[in-house]
Amino acid sequence: METSPKYLTVTDLNFYLSKKFKNDPYLHKVFLQGEVSNFRLRMNSTQYFSLKDEKSKINAVMYKSFFEKVKFKLVEGMKVYVSGYIDLYSPQGSYQFYVHTIEPAGLGALFEQLRQLREKLDKEGLFADSHKKKIPKFPDKIAVVTSASGAVIHDIMVTANRRFPHVEIDLFPTIVQGKDAAASIIASLQQIAASQDKYDVVIIGRGGGSLEDLWPFNEEMVVRQIYSMTMPVISSVGHETDTTLSDLVADKRAATPTAAAEYATPELSAITLQIIELRTHLYAAIRSIINSDKILFNRTKNSVFLREPQRFYDEKMQTLDLLEQKLEQVANNYLLNVKTKYQLVNQSLLSTNPHQIIKHHYQELIFKTQNLNKSMCYLINNNKNNFYNLSQKLDDNSPLKAISRGYVYTANEDGKTVTSVHQICENDILNLNFKDGLVKTRVLKIKGENHE
Repeated sequence: METSPKYLTVTDLNFYLSKKFKNDPYLHKVFLQGEVSNFRLRMNSTQYFSLKDEKSKINAVMYKSFFEKVKFKLVEGMKVYVSGYIDLYSPQGSYQFYVHTIEPAGLGALFEQLRQLREKLDKEGLFADSHKKKIPKFPDKIAVVTSASGAVIHDIMVTANRRFPHVEIDLFPTIVQGKDAAASIIASLQQIAASQDKYDVVIIGRGGGSLEDLWPFNEEMVVRQIYSMTMPVISSVGHETDTTLSDLVADKRAATPTAAAEYATPELSAITLQIIELRTHLYAAIRSIINSDKILFNRTKNSVFLREPQRFYDEKMQTLDLLEQKLEQVANNYLLNVKTKYQLVNQSLLSTNPHQIIKHHYQELIFKTQNLNKSMCYLINNNKNNFYNLSQKLDDNSPLKAISRGYVYTANEDGKTVTSVHQICENDILNLNFKDGLVKTRVLKIKGENHE
């Protein structure tokens, strides 16, 4: 492609504009506020999004090394403060904002980080009342996690010794401020947890300070370590107006170290006074019971039963005799009733004895069998006689018998019997059946009554 010195190339123009952005002193460090738009989290990668307000928008880029330092969760629509520089992206000819730092608008990054972490742990149930352990009323040993040089341990020890001198307090010196504080707090709590049942309660705390000063007590690992402790934990972090996540996860939250010691120990003088009052009430109750029992004893001692015991026994013997008579009568009535029922059942059983029933039916069967045999013999003989008579009649009326005497049985060619001359005509063929054979003949002439 031919080029003209009069015209710039696109590359030359973009290069020139890029130099302008780089050389502009007002664009080396820019502080910008806006609303996050078109943000999609890219894991372990450079983040690309936009910053906008009511009228304008600018593309933003935040490299991985800078984004890893962000302590809060960046979400779509969040208003933020950012710092960085503006430069031209030559391949596309578009300028964009390169972000170095970012924090939420309003409360700041720490407050936003705290809010998000609190919301996360609350959803997991770490702050639920159902997980809170009961503070023992009379502890033997208390573990205190705080700075050795602060006023916290002094206030706790003074208050505990004043209220309950019996209790033993062990200090676990801990860093309570700075970047190493969280690890130090966790190490002390783990050391206490390793002692198993040695300590009855744990007090963790420090004096007041800014949010940054109190931040170790908002670290997620510290909160989870407090939650995992087997013994109850009392938290006293900061002043009364300060609230950390350690206060929320602890089994009891105290506004001051003195209040924490008061929660952990009973008031010995109050307990002593209560014991004295209970002892007084106990003595009075025992005295009342003794007096009541004494009156009952005297009443019993002077009763007729003890003075004339025979009268009591006589009355009881009479009652016993009456009861014996009544029992005997009831027993006799019961036995009589049972005997009657037995006889009735026995009679019923005899009447329904299977042996007797079978015997009766067997005799009945024999009788019916005999009658059946007689009836069958009579019927057979009667049928024999009837058969003989009918055979005789049939033989008497048999045409064969007539044929044997010289008679002929005549039939036409169709096999029909001819009984009259009116049934035949001349030249008809007739079958003459003799007793010993058949003769066919032709009719030559017919003579008979009324037959021509």
